[in-house]
Amino acid sequence: MIRGIKGVKDIPPSQMPKWNVVEIAAHRLAQSYGFREIRIPIFEPTDLYVRSIGGATDIVEKEMYTFPDRDGSSLTLRPEGTAGVVRSLIEHNLINDPTCKKLYYIGPMFRHERPQAGRFRQFHQFGVEMVGFTSPNADVEVISLLWRFFSSLQLPGLTLEINSLGQPQDRLGYKDNLVAFLKPKFEQLCSNCRRRIDTNPLRVLDCKVTQCRTATEEAPKLPDFLGKNSKDHFHQVLADLEMLSIPYHLNPRLVRGLDYYSMTTFEVSCSSLGAQNAIGAGGRYDGLFEVLGGKPTPAVGFAIGLERVLLALPECMIPTPNPWVFIAGFGPLGSKAGVSLLDTLRLNGITADTDHNSTSLKNLLRSADRLSAPYVLILGDDEVSQNNAILRNMETKAQENISLSEIPTFLKKRFSI
Repeated sequence: MIRGIKGVKDIPPSQMPKWNVVEIAAHRLAQSYGFREIRIPIFEPTDLYVRSIGGATDIVEKEMYTFPDRDGSSLTLRPEGTAGVVRSLIEHNLINDPTCKKLYYIGPMFRHERPQAGRFRQFHQFGVEMVGFTSPNADVEVISLLWRFFSSLQLPGLTLEINSLGQPQDRLGYKDNLVAFLKPKFEQLCSNCRRRIDTNPLRVLDCKVTQCRTATEEAPKLPDFLGKNSKDHFHQVLADLEMLSIPYHLNPRLVRGLDYYSMTTFEVSCSSLGAQNAIGAGGRYDGLFEVLGGKPTPAVGFAIGLERVLLALPECMIPTPNPWVFIAGFGPLGSKAGVSLLDTLRLNGITADTDHNSTSLKNLLRSADRLSAPYVLILGDDEVSQNNAILRNMETKAQENISLSEIPTFLKKRFSI
């Protein structure tokens, strides 16, 4: 027997109602905000992610699925979606296309992480990218969409944390001060953070290891180093969030480690998920287009891990199955009439099914029970001769006779179709 790959999960039909709730909400809300869907390749040239994510990050160094193509070039399964969207906009010269200013995507991503609750080697993200806008209003619109998405799913214990990274020039002086603070703490830091002091010092602030968080409690705060333009931008974002009644918490430790990130950065967590409680994050990345060979272009977006959203999804959000009918056609006349009735009902928008392997009423009813069919239409030779069928409620066992010609209309009314 061949087994699936560790950390790459099947999604059986029993779990699809939950996925449908989340994905339908994503499509509905993104489109209501004016975002249009884009679909990008599952694998890209490796250099795209090395340049966009950063060669000194854990994702590039340890987690990417990279493999050689037949021509010797290096390809990588996408670990995130933003880089592919930006590459597509640059390559096809879509940056100034008004229909491509606001884009969203839903699909699988791949990272070689240690599988754990809500974190897999193949996982799914919903993300948005808003391109070409420098206004704080764009930041607020993206944050609003993120918050409304989670709120519409009634996820419990939501917290929005927000910070400003300022402009790259704001961070130059801050990095010097931060490195000066961190070097005397070298022995108190984890091995990753010791390496980050020289390669990516801001990431030390974001480390979740207890000893690192304790050692950096008194670290200088990035917001104290922001210039006037950066402060004004951030204050406008916060004022607009308050106007929209979106609660937030300021978190000066919330950072991004790469220079193309700027200004607003944010993250949403959910209290029901324990220690690994982040379910969505984003921010401005005004420098990424240049990094990938494009013209300077402001942009802001977010990405959401759908598996973690599903872990927090309340049971009340999972819909009850739509009513449908099982056709129990048996006997020479009943079987033939059952095939015709299946087609008629489906053409009328009524979900109908049967078991083509069963030929007796007893076995057909058993199959209907196994499928949890709410209703069964019994159609034997006698019923066909009398031009009717028996509708059985499988829960109450109540039965009623219905004329064959009236079945579609009757069921539409019964199922409120």
